[in-house]
Amino acid sequence: MYPIIRNILFLLDAEKAHHWGLWGMSFLYKILPKKTFCGLFNVPNYPLPIIDQKNLFQHLKIGLAAGLDKNAQHYKALAALGFQFVEIGTVTPRPQAGNPKPRLFRLIKDEAIINRMGFNNDGVFKIKQRLINKPSNIVVGANIGKNKDTANEKAVEDYLICFRELYEVVDYFVVNVSSPNTPNLRSLQEKEPLIKILSALKDEEKNFSPNSTKPILLKIAPDLNDHQLQDIVEVIKLTDIAGIIATNTTITRDGLKYEKHPEKYGPGGLSGKPLFDKSFEIIYKLKQLLPKDKILIGVGGIDSEDRAEKVFNAGANAIQLYTAFIYKGPAIIHKIRKHCQL
Repeated sequence: MYPIIRNILFLLDAEKAHHWGLWGMSFLYKILPKKTFCGLFNVPNYPLPIIDQKNLFQHLKIGLAAGLDKNAQHYKALAALGFQFVEIGTVTPRPQAGNPKPRLFRLIKDEAIINRMGFNNDGVFKIKQRLINKPSNIVVGANIGKNKDTANEKAVEDYLICFRELYEVVDYFVVNVSSPNTPNLRSLQEKEPLIKILSALKDEEKNFSPNSTKPILLKIAPDLNDHQLQDIVEVIKLTDIAGIIATNTTITRDGLKYEKHPEKYGPGGLSGKPLFDKSFEIIYKLKQLLPKDKILIGVGGIDSEDRAEKVFNAGANAIQLYTAFIYKGPAIIHKIRKHCQL
């Protein structure tokens, strides 16, 4: 069924297709029994995963990356399709509209997407309300960021607001300092500002239950050099956060085989199949550098069973999908879960 749905949606503007596709999926989830809903998309009716909050990613191996369910409106349907965890956001303290449209583009032959969305979301307070009654057996992570008009010098306050508001309603956090679509955001990946943000979040967590800490992960760009990677690993050790998600989208256009003039789409982050080699290189290097007890989640161009297996073999604790889910539908979740025995 999904190939038919995709072909219809691909006739629409990319952002409209994104919107209507998700709402259509959620509508079907609400009106159909779960088994029937899964059958429409040719995926098994998977049981929800075992959750061990103290060792969250022991059993959680395949999740949805941030950016698809920005406002926590579709996570139940997405979990029903086989994602063992769903990452919402990026969430900012105040609502923001994001960058001017058009800002989302499909490169169909390359199975890639360029986006410059710009953290468009409903703001942390409205998103929190949608998660207050979240079923405890659906794992949701919050990808958090700063508002566009917040100066980098004050960015830590934005991350703290999101952290405080969402702490009781999500299962883990991801600090996003690597999106290329918010001006100057990536400069927060530098050692000093990163230590400031992550240390503040760890200190803030002490105000909550000491027996119920939640993983804090850092999402990094695929465009970092070896020196920057070493600095980030030092920061992870110093601040003692749980680990890293590698990687976000790339500002380069490396790996495109069919699109000869990507500049026509303008700036933005590239995701999908062309990102895999760049992202995998970062994952491989990080595994050699990170302490063994740190979590490493791989994301970026994972669009097949073989690529998923390669990332796991490189040492990733879990993987996330995004663009492959758009192009290949829920079946890719099942294929990877079956092949990798997840």
